[in-house]
Amino acid sequence: MSMTAFIERLPKCELHVHIEGTLEPELKFALAARNKIELPYRTAAEMKAAYVFNDLPSFLKIYYEGMAVLVAEQDFYDLTYAYLARARAQNVLYAEIFFDPQAHTGRGITFDTVIRGIRRAQLDGERQLGIHSQLIMCFLRDWSAEFAMTILLESLPYKEWIIGVGLDSDERGNPPVKFRTVFARARAEGYLLTMHCDVNQQDSVAHIWQCLDEIGVARIDHGVNALEDPALCAALKARGVALTVCPISNGFVTDGPQADVVKVMLDQGLRVTVNSDDPAYFGGYITENFALVQREVGLGKQDLKQLSANAFEAAWLPRATRGRYLAELAAYG
Repeated sequence: MSMTAFIERLPKCELHVHIEGTLEPELKFALAARNKIELPYRTAAEMKAAYVFNDLPSFLKIYYEGMAVLVAEQDFYDLTYAYLARARAQNVLYAEIFFDPQAHTGRGITFDTVIRGIRRAQLDGERQLGIHSQLIMCFLRDWSAEFAMTILLESLPYKEWIIGVGLDSDERGNPPVKFRTVFARARAEGYLLTMHCDVNQQDSVAHIWQCLDEIGVARIDHGVNALEDPALCAALKARGVALTVCPISNGFVTDGPQADVVKVMLDQGLRVTVNSDDPAYFGGYITENFALVQREVGLGKQDLKQLSANAFEAAWLPRATRGRYLAELAAYG
């Protein structure tokens, strides 16, 4: 089997994908027409050509502007189902999906509208496509901790639909400890915890330490700067904390995909995983991310299986379910 075919058919687990970041231009146009919203582009190709960003803030500006077409419950359904269909076609068996409720409630869309549309698509995705998924609610770190707490409390009636909470958006000046109280309450409510520590941000290493020691997360999203501190790498390994790396997106917001980081982390026995982040904006879903890393650093088939195994091991799943996925992966190839 060729390496391309091996990667395409590899059983996969996605732990770092923002559902709003899967909004492809074609769907954006369709939703804009449905909701009578005028877009500043004539074609999908013209829209894609405008996706020019060289750091996290420049990306976030375009990312949040694109959400304006998401208005009704059916819009969130269509967005989520489209991602699940694409992921299943790349042999993703299970996905944990981020969503950003504040980005919608802050513009007048109710929390109920957002989560009901996503939830219906998840159920249909499992029944019709055979892909299981769970939701992680992210707080926007460049907004106040008080607003995050408000959203946390608003989420409680839907707690059975949400497996955990995370933290994303612009990291500059917004350290993890800003949200210490919010995450402590989330833990008390039974949510599992993760946080973004984006690539090459101010105080990146200190922020990862805060995630471990002050917040007590189970995963770090991105986290490639951990390699700058051997003691931090040792702590991540000892505690079994997974790192959800997104190579293609790294290439847009930093000076490269950081594929070499994935190889080093693998060699050190860290629980590194490969994911797609915001694939509609960065031009690559999970298969393309695996393929990029393989090309850049020459990973072998066992390395690729290890990356996939790391993701299933780090997933927030019951032991028996995880075991079934890992058995399918072990039998592959």
